Amino acid sequence: MRKFIARRMLRRFGKRYAYDTSYIQFMLRESPSAFFKFAPVMKASAHREVIPVEASFATKITGAMAEDCGPCTQLTVDMALEAGMAKEQIEAVLGRDIKAMTASVKLGFQFADAMMNRSADGEACREAVRARWGEKGVIDLTMALQMGRLFPMIKQALGYAKECRRVSVAGNQIDVIKQAA
Repeated sequence: MRKFIARRMLRRFGKRYAYDTSYIQFMLRESPSAFFKFAPVMKASAHREVIPVEASFATKITGAMAEDCGPCTQLTVDMALEAGMAKEQIEAVLGRDIKAMTASVKLGFQFADAMMNRSADGEACREAVRARWGEKGVIDLTMALQMGRLFPMIKQALGYAKECRRVSVAGNQIDVIKQAA
């Protein structure tokens, strides 16, 4: 019965976001034990206590871009739009356009970028997050970053990351810039 409900939920999720959930369905089919241990992580991906929605999604999008070549980033973009993040801010993150970012988006983006690249700016970014949102803010952004990266990595490791595609924001295709020039 649990497997039946899980399959229905995955199909519904895939349909809602036009997202291929076959890698998670594969896990459910081949190792229900692994799937049901992993399932709480899906809920954890929505964790956010103190940071604004746009900072959380700036961080998740940046994490997804680092590990993905389109579909998972698109899913994160669609979820950001659904949560109310301004399309101009999403476009700024995808294009690494710091000047176009609000202060919250910029801080989420810079935190994610610094942590992923083990940048010398990492400690300063963490302290800026701590000063603005406290310890819970650091935890929120850390969770957002790792959740943004986790799903594309699992998809790749299971052999399902076969499709690359351009990312669009509210119907407009955007040039994604993965690394600073």
